[in-house]
Amino acid sequence: MNTYIKKESLERKWSLVTGGSKRIGADIARGLHKEGSNVIIHYMNSKSDADILVKSLNKIRSGSAISIQANLKKIQEIESLIKNIIDRVGQLDILINNASSFYPTPLESINEEQWEDLISSNLKAPLFLSKAALPYLIKAKGVIINIVDIHSNRPLKNHPIYGPAKAGLAMLTRSLAKDLAPNIRVNGVSPGAILWPLKDDIPEKIKNQILKQTALKRAGEPSDITSTVLFLVKDSPYITGQIIAVDGGRSIGW
Repeated sequence: MNTYIKKESLERKWSLVTGGSKRIGADIARGLHKEGSNVIIHYMNSKSDADILVKSLNKIRSGSAISIQANLKKIQEIESLIKNIIDRVGQLDILINNASSFYPTPLESINEEQWEDLISSNLKAPLFLSKAALPYLIKAKGVIINIVDIHSNRPLKNHPIYGPAKAGLAMLTRSLAKDLAPNIRVNGVSPGAILWPLKDDIPEKIKNQILKQTALKRAGEPSDITSTVLFLVKDSPYITGQIIAVDGGRSIGW
């Protein structure tokens, strides 16, 4: 006999989305908000984007969104971010580690500043955010979702820092799932070709090659990531320690 599993309600919950002011992060924030969660939009430099998003969400549901600035490369600011959240809203139920730096670092020109930036944003920040949020997530029996990358498994040419950083995030996801169970579920989402980089200097030939390697022969949409995040947050109470590739089948075809 099949037993219906009641979906997790997000009403009266608070979700933190790092790098949540634009692109995939903003779409995730809108998706969580649409499902009933209140949202905290973290940003570092994109204040105007964060303010516009918060205003639009509060227009839909008053008092349901706030924005907070922090430099996630600094542990002190990570700790202050979580303290600020608790001071303002009193709880934290869902942590979405989305903020990321991404750019090539050819070995012949690589430098320590690039190392610090890429490792900090892609690995260090999710680890120390999880640590700072731990007491509140335990209390809430909460969820952590890390936005990884399909290149955590397959190297991307001229990205010898970014790839290992995301590979570290994939292992961090599994490690935290083991360490924080049964109180907190931890999963990851690995995007493929969803949005091209902001500084889009990728030649059309390379874009076409990437899409040719993708089983579905097209790029995805931010909503593809958001729907997977929502599935892991609210529809999968027995899933933890997993990383779902949302890549149109590219990781099976190149």
